Amino acid sequence: MLGFLGFGPYPQYLTNGKESEGKRPKTALVVAEAAFDIQLSGMKSKRLGPVFWAVLIFVVAQLITFGVISRENEFLEVNRIYIPPQPPDNIQIWPTLLPPPPPGQTPAPPVGSLGPIVLYFAAVIVVLGIALFLVPVSALKVLLRVIFAFLFAWGIFIISVFWLPWAVALAIALTIGTAWFLLPRVWLHNLAMVLVMVSLGAVFGRLITPWTAMVLVAILALYDFLAVRFGYMMWMTKKLSQSVTLPAFVIPKQASEWNASLRGPAITELVDEDPVERRFSILGGGDVGFPLLLTASVFFAYGAASAFLVALASLLGLIAAYWIQSAFLKGKAMPALPPIAALSLIALTVVRFV
Repeated sequence: MLGFLGFGPYPQYLTNGKESEGKRPKTALVVAEAAFDIQLSGMKSKRLGPVFWAVLIFVVAQLITFGVISRENEFLEVNRIYIPPQPPDNIQIWPTLLPPPPPGQTPAPPVGSLGPIVLYFAAVIVVLGIALFLVPVSALKVLLRVIFAFLFAWGIFIISVFWLPWAVALAIALTIGTAWFLLPRVWLHNLAMVLVMVSLGAVFGRLITPWTAMVLVAILALYDFLAVRFGYMMWMTKKLSQSVTLPAFVIPKQASEWNASLRGPAITELVDEDPVERRFSILGGGDVGFPLLLTASVFFAYGAASAFLVALASLLGLIAAYWIQSAFLKGKAMPALPPIAALSLIALTVVRFV
């Protein structure tokens, strides 16, 4: 999970791509047209809008996560990896001394405590912000791309090894990571993002209790709100889009653009482009990854049915974020994680107490 928390500072926000009172809207999940602009046959345009693709990506990621977590305990048993049992209602703030694993088993990394995760996340925000402020993006571009290629390869290896021999999984991961580094196409980037977010949720959801995960998502939702409110999100979006290292899903308006390069000006200059003329929208990686983490954690603590309910609630939260932005904010910033967190909390409360 720690490698992926670097994705956390990336904006998670909404915009309908329209002008608001003569000013360009400031956003957090850059969507280049109105929420729920799903234009089917019989309407002015016969294309599916970015909101449709955002919801589809979210659903596909959740479904793949269920497939991975259903095999995870078997994988741990076969490879004799020991994860100490935790009370599902526990909120672990700081690491505690754990009992030794049974003979012949290897203990899993103790990364399920809230305090170190939040501190790491805060450190990433500060360090990345300072680096982007002090160092020209041109000087950081290659380094950032190497880091992202490594993270993509790592995540894809993790998800592949549940089904394939480790050597085959490693070959696939290195191939996709290298392909993304050399030819960063939109479809390949989105595929890698889905697999990485699934790896994040499936692996670390096994190590963290549901209520610890819920508190983490709530803290990140607060950060999301504050970062949008004070403009940090848009500033970072601009910097990272220029470096071709977007920790987000890039969604084109037109189907033909799925093979476009991330190096194209339509993406690298996304923030500066007139919202009406934008050809791409962005769904923040954290809007998908952290709900997957919660889904996996609930699955291991309360079962598949409870996990499905929480996953459905998080999906409704994403849809609600688009609806709120479209119906009430009229182009102003709309952090997406707060409504996702709110509905997920309601679902988790139902799971626990009903």
